[in-house]
Amino acid sequence: MKAPLLILCIIVGLSSSCENETYGPYIAPPIFTASWPCENGIADIYPCGGYDLMSYLSLQDLTPEGVNNGSISGNDSWGWTDPNTNKEYALVGLSSHAAFVDISDPSLPFLLGVLPTATVNSSWRDIKVYQNHAFIVSEAPGHGMQVFDLTRLRDVTAAPELFTADTHFTDFGSAHNIVINESSGYAYVVGTNRNGPFSGGALFINIQNPTAPISEGGFGDGGYSHDAQVINYAGADTDYNGREILVGSNENEIVIADVTEKANPVTISTIAYSNTGYTHQGWFTEDLNHFIVGDEKDELNIGTNTRTLVFDFSDLDNPVYDFDYLGPTLAIDHNGYPNGDNYYLANYTAGIRVLDLSQIENNLLSEIGFFDTYPENDNAAFDGVWNVYPFFASENIIISDIDRGLFIIRRSDF
Repeated sequence: MKAPLLILCIIVGLSSSCENETYGPYIAPPIFTASWPCENGIADIYPCGGYDLMSYLSLQDLTPEGVNNGSISGNDSWGWTDPNTNKEYALVGLSSHAAFVDISDPSLPFLLGVLPTATVNSSWRDIKVYQNHAFIVSEAPGHGMQVFDLTRLRDVTAAPELFTADTHFTDFGSAHNIVINESSGYAYVVGTNRNGPFSGGALFINIQNPTAPISEGGFGDGGYSHDAQVINYAGADTDYNGREILVGSNENEIVIADVTEKANPVTISTIAYSNTGYTHQGWFTEDLNHFIVGDEKDELNIGTNTRTLVFDFSDLDNPVYDFDYLGPTLAIDHNGYPNGDNYYLANYTAGIRVLDLSQIENNLLSEIGFFDTYPENDNAAFDGVWNVYPFFASENIIISDIDRGLFIIRRSDF
């Protein structure tokens, strides 16, 4: 459907203006229509609540011929917005490679190219972005960190292109995850060798020059770290304002550390909780007063419905367990990210679940939407959604699914 001014422009024959959809001070916004709107609780074959399916690329669609040398599965994902064009891109991890997809028209995603694994295939690949570069790690032996200049995506002429890394950083081998503090220009690599110098804790890598990373030590006092968030703190605890704070999800506890001085990181506090299965991942709310945590094995070991744990982090020296939220299914929780008053949870077989955070101070979370990419069941199993990325300005949301690939969804009432 064309904007009314565009129709008028065509009628009166202002062709040059029509081509750019620009009419004096008015610029017609892009209008996208969902390929499968969520109607009566279904979008295509997928159960949904309040979210439309814009488009979908299968694992095979994301894997050009000659790239994969074994069975293929999906894993992590992240997003990048080109600062020059405002085009949005999905960066999708698969067992044999990373795929780069132009989603500037979310109804017509386009695979631009892939970056093969640095060594061998692995079920685990993690991607983050800093200064228009993708940083990729994997649990593949000897993989290290691949650095890829995302601005190269502007110049692809024969898609899908088979890319090589701009830098291959090998100061470490395998790693489970990578975290980047974009404010400081440091990457924190976690889940490396438990017998290494920092026992699998965070490695500090200066990436202020993205293609010339520099190792600057690490933090081993908290033991093996599965995931982390690192921020320049500006919250309620004035003792730490201006400090660089790491919060590690370290298997059986949460560890808070001051990593401002890379040669002298300091543990601030730790906190455990009851019925621990595996402390997997956590993220601050935007006001930094709360930290929301997912435990990946409590649903399996205890049999509870999806459990999301909320902690009061207004005093970093004395973190306090606040409350649990139990979801409507038995599915295992994976990665979760707050964005404004919404919390977007990758919930494996239950798809993604969207929770309202507006009443968190009253110890209340409530589900306000979902999109289930795994319609077979909602069992406690490691199938379905691995990650969700909800940070695009367009409010398009990308989902990476272990079994099915890349989904792009959008709120139905957008």
